[in-house]
Amino acid sequence: MTKAKPSGALGARLSLKAHAKDNVVTLIDEQVECTTIASGLAIDQGIPFGHKVALCQIADGGAVIKYGVVIGHATSAIRQGEHVHVHNIA
Repeated sequence: MTKAKPSGALGARLSLKAHAKDNVVTLIDEQVECTTIASGLAIDQGIPFGHKVALCQIADGGAVIKYGVVIGHATSAIRQGEHVHVHNIA
């Protein structure tokens, strides 16, 4: 499990990538107004603490991978940086 650390970018959100194969990270702070994570990836504003963000484009029907395992499939295409939650995975 790796925790992204701020890279000096003021206001970058902290995120957690649990496994090298993961295509999502979990946001681990309350800075919902911020639109980047510490790695520099642009993300949607307003994503709550504990929710996931796509690290890459995930095609409609594509696997959502967390902890190195498939935790669901996209119910529509998910763009890089988009909020990943029950509204777009099943």
